[in-house]
Amino acid sequence: MIEEFTAVAAACAALIGLTLGMLGGGGAILTVPAFVYVIGFTAKPAIAMTLPVIGITSLVGALAHLKAGNIDLKAVAYFGAVTMVGAFIGGKVSIFVPGTVQLVMLGCVMVAAAVMMYRSGKMSSPVDSERAPTYKLIAVGLLVGLLTGIIGIGGGFMIVPSLVLLAKIDMRKAVGTSLLIIAFTTTAGYLGTSSTVDVPWRFLIFFTAVAVCGTLIGARLSRHVSVQTLKKGFALLILLIGLSMLAQNLYSVAR
Repeated sequence: MIEEFTAVAAACAALIGLTLGMLGGGGAILTVPAFVYVIGFTAKPAIAMTLPVIGITSLVGALAHLKAGNIDLKAVAYFGAVTMVGAFIGGKVSIFVPGTVQLVMLGCVMVAAAVMMYRSGKMSSPVDSERAPTYKLIAVGLLVGLLTGIIGIGGGFMIVPSLVLLAKIDMRKAVGTSLLIIAFTTTAGYLGTSSTVDVPWRFLIFFTAVAVCGTLIGARLSRHVSVQTLKKGFALLILLIGLSMLAQNLYSVAR
């Protein structure tokens, strides 16, 4: 198990934090690939370690939104509860899923996330219209939670559009609400999987601290940069990484 916190690990943590801070989500999906392909962890501990990193950095971002009144606490209560249940179940299920299968699943999700993020510039805040049926919100919440527990994603790329398009929440509030939901959901996912994975906490504490600093800096920078341009560039990066992961792991799964 890797214990040293290197300059490379610090750079990865800073990039993840900056992205979360500037975009309000998305950076978390880079955490597992960074742990596996850059730092050198195997899939199982990488996924387990990702959950507390995402949870803490998202919570920091959510607190800033809470002060600004940009969180819909009602949505956190009902949507967050569903995703937490899904994440805990997903964490338990992940114990029985081979690491290479988890990486293939993550690669597929990254490709889907890239497409959704690239197109998100066309999504606007809702006009006066009825909310989608509750069962649709529950279905999305369960799916996001399961994916969080199984492959270690935050799911913001799915939560934000769902809150805007289905729950009819204003875009600004949807971002803040999503961050708080992610904080709760990743906690539940970690509780579901932590009993079977040995986590190097010393390394993880340093990594998370740098990511949190990156999040705070990114939040300030977001006022001076074009978020939509960043999203499109970041979407292309996620797409390339996702396709690369699929190319590396599909053969192993197929054998």
